[in-house]
Amino acid sequence: MIASMDLATRAAELREALRRHNYLYYVLGEPEISDTEYDLMFRELLDLEQAHPEIQTPDSPTLIVGAPPLERFESHQHAVPMLSLDNAFTPDELRAFDQRVHRGLGDGSAIEYLCELKFDGVSISLSYENGLLQVATTRGDGFAGEVVTPNARTVRGVPLRLRKPLAGLIEVRGEVLMMKADFARVNEERAASGEQVFVNPRNAAAGGLRQLDSRLTAQRKLSFFAYSLGAGPRLAETQFDTLNALRDLGFAVRVDQAKVCTGIDEVCEFVERAAGTRADLPFAIDGIVVKVNDLALQDELGSTARGPRWAIAYKFAAEQAMTR
Repeated sequence: MIASMDLATRAAELREALRRHNYLYYVLGEPEISDTEYDLMFRELLDLEQAHPEIQTPDSPTLIVGAPPLERFESHQHAVPMLSLDNAFTPDELRAFDQRVHRGLGDGSAIEYLCELKFDGVSISLSYENGLLQVATTRGDGFAGEVVTPNARTVRGVPLRLRKPLAGLIEVRGEVLMMKADFARVNEERAASGEQVFVNPRNAAAGGLRQLDSRLTAQRKLSFFAYSLGAGPRLAETQFDTLNALRDLGFAVRVDQAKVCTGIDEVCEFVERAAGTRADLPFAIDGIVVKVNDLALQDELGSTARGPRWAIAYKFAAEQAMTR
């Protein structure tokens, strides 16, 4: 019989290996082992923890399979509100935003903006204490949302432990969505079993995130992409470098799809190109988020009661609804 210390040591080794391979696969897109090899390690750890529950840790990768059902969702207040963005629908409205930024800064020189994909999913906030995921909350009304921590633990791209130690609280904001391939698979399974299919990936993701039984959430194979911070230390001096810092902490980001643009003309060109290639992406987007890249300038511009003055969402025309 293996000694309990040896079991705990082996479980710790497996957890560390699985975290590393999750990061390589979901964040960097550079897997080093096959799915079969990963599944064997996962199954070994799961068997160990089920046979010896005392060795399971709150950040174990096995928690992605789900937990016992909740009776209801609790409410949780965001340490920093999740404000809405103003929308733009035409290049002229983007230029009007640029003019407002210039007036707010009193500076006539070209502003550096970061253009990011606007994911068509569900926004959530992840709160970490000393590097460990404590609470996951939906956006709600922007000031408080529903606690969906067991469900968030099952979502790909959500690290249960940060790859680098950070003391205190840090809130990471991002989007939960369903990849197009997963959406097609889920709908095929539902159609085969006589269930109603989902209209689009966003509805499937939203419904999956609000399951009282997180084991049902795990079956949706949802994904998470981080895009900003709430409370906590500033990780960089620009929004672009913040995305890179989030990736280093273990979050999936799409920094490869973001672009730093100097001046509003470059922004408009990027938006036009992105609209023409959105169908080629493996997930749905409904626009481009344009942010002043310099965080010090964001602070200077500040926010209204509704949303920040330093960002705007350019909304694409709606794609045809996905139905069967």
